[in-house]
Amino acid sequence: MRVKIKKGDTVVVLSGKDKGKVASVTKVLAKNNKVIVEGVNIVKKHQKPSQANPDGGIIEFAAPIDASNVAIQDPKTKEATRVGYKLVDGKKVRYAKKSGELLN
Repeated sequence: MRVKIKKGDTVVVLSGKDKGKVASVTKVLAKNNKVIVEGVNIVKKHQKPSQANPDGGIIEFAAPIDASNVAIQDPKTKEATRVGYKLVDGKKVRYAKKSGELLN
């Protein structure tokens, strides 16, 4: 399955503890069909001291969530929308299915 979400896209979280949040995608893990979204699915990890992190302690970071649990935010209506593809001047571009607006 192909992930239609790209790094930098603004997405709406559809399910989970952060449902309804709007944030930007920081990383796409295409092999696992997961995305990392800024400020969403924050988890705490206990880390032993190491050379990279000499203090150790509890660190917080955004864990990956399944790509099916987020949807692109329509640039026009600001609602969740699906992504479509069409040819414009011989180039394949993404567009929001709700409004027909092109996605960058």
